[in-house]
Amino acid sequence: MRGTVLYGKEDVRFEDVPEPKIVQPTDAIIRISATCVCGSDLWSYRGINPLTGPTPMGHEYCGIVEEVGSAVTSVKKGQFVVGSFFASDNTCPHCCFGYQTSCQRKEFINRAQAPVLRVPLADGTLVPAPGTPPKEMIPHLLATSDVLGTGWFAADAAKVSPGMTVVVVGDGAVGLLAVLSAKQMGAERIIAMSRHETRQKLAREFGATDIVNERGDEGVARIQDMTKAIGADAVLECVGTQESMMQAIRSTRPGGHVSYVGVPHGVELDGEQLFFSNVHLHGGPAPVRRFLPQLINLVWTGKIHPGKVFDLTLPLEKVAEAYRAMHDRSAIKALLQP
Repeated sequence: MRGTVLYGKEDVRFEDVPEPKIVQPTDAIIRISATCVCGSDLWSYRGINPLTGPTPMGHEYCGIVEEVGSAVTSVKKGQFVVGSFFASDNTCPHCCFGYQTSCQRKEFINRAQAPVLRVPLADGTLVPAPGTPPKEMIPHLLATSDVLGTGWFAADAAKVSPGMTVVVVGDGAVGLLAVLSAKQMGAERIIAMSRHETRQKLAREFGATDIVNERGDEGVARIQDMTKAIGADAVLECVGTQESMMQAIRSTRPGGHVSYVGVPHGVELDGEQLFFSNVHLHGGPAPVRRFLPQLINLVWTGKIHPGKVFDLTLPLEKVAEAYRAMHDRSAIKALLQP
């Protein structure tokens, strides 16, 4: 079998890798129907996250179960399933509180950019769809595996509720789907911070009522002006840089909520500034497994179409081209088909 391996900065190869097999009785083997490149993959691709050696890639996936271990009871051969980027048992105390990405037995999924994938802790990780989806639905179901689940967590963690004014910082796939999520949760005004016309268009399609081009101090000033110097009720930080985090905190009204779902890089918070901002902060790696049943149902019933963030589709063997397109921002998100 061939799969995706990252060797170093901008060095992605599609090469021979071992065929996945059942290792533990709690494992499942799935035949990938679709996978994709994640924005978080780019931190390693750009050389910002150092590698210790050749690294298998891919953590977003959906597909058909081919084999299950002897202890697996909730999924069976032939089912179409979606899973989270962290395997979890879904029974430990952290999972029961809804934070499966902090599962006491968690394992990161990192070999999904390949035709076949071994999923540990299958009972707690995989969620079956109601049936076998039509081909056109697969991108929308794939989005639930990470980017929609992460955008949904951004809105959930920021306590988005009907009537709110919400700001979304970041116009990548997660930020765009955070807009969709805020809309689904009833936000009245959704301000998307974006400088890119194609992304602005999709943000509006997903529910954004306003677009702000400015960043940093200028972006904060614009939000304050738009909210009559009060600030937003909720700000969803979907980037992970120092500028984006401070922009989020400073755009939030006292007592408001800031969620942060972008993996932090170089983010440092000043204690005194945070103290006097009087905002709530909540975020981290999105517990996608908590939301998967609901999100799959929303897709299955045609209520949402999150797969619109995929604006480039390539065969899996052209994965290096997919990374380049996302790196140079000529694509929002690249879908890969085995």
